[in-house]
Amino acid sequence: MIIAVDGPAASGKGTLAKRLATHYGLAYLDTGRTYRAVALALMEDGVALDDGEAAVRAAGAIDLGALEAPALATAEVGEGASQVAVLPELRTVLVARQQGFAREAARAGRGAVLDGRDIGTVVLPDASVKLFITAEVEERARRRALELTGSEAGPAYERLLAALRSRDARDCGRASSPLRPAADAHILDTTHLDADAAFWLATRVVDEALAA
Repeated sequence: MIIAVDGPAASGKGTLAKRLATHYGLAYLDTGRTYRAVALALMEDGVALDDGEAAVRAAGAIDLGALEAPALATAEVGEGASQVAVLPELRTVLVARQQGFAREAARAGRGAVLDGRDIGTVVLPDASVKLFITAEVEERARRRALELTGSEAGPAYERLLAALRSRDARDCGRASSPLRPAADAHILDTTHLDADAAFWLATRVVDEALAA
């Protein structure tokens, strides 16, 4: 079983995808962190984020089993990831690596959950189940501000709201693999759902797909 989980930044797709992987005993890959790893590598080397050749080299050196470094979770690296993600040559390399991760998991008889922004449309169009997780941008900014600062209002919220709107526009408007739900994706709006409710709805979708 291969589960594709897509959605915009701060929609809760990562938390949900990890829980699904644990629940069903599947391998897990946060594909957004592959782009973050490339951005971090370029930033540490002082290389421009629009340097396609350097980005491709960095992509080839990524260890897909070591993407939990705290440095990858910073807002600065997240913004950098959004910038390198528009490079078509980089996307080609990383998509191939992400597909390879899913193939290896399938060969091992385990299956996998991958989350990102183009899993159901580009990376794994034949996934067993496709979920598209979304939420209103104001709610996403509130959640992120609460997570990062402990407060859901104020200057931090305003900065995050502006950053998310900018990132949404870039992700949805890029020429290569724009953010959009697959035609056969199940769309889950988590604006008014907590993590447990979103997980319960997602497992219903997966279980129904398995029973079909």
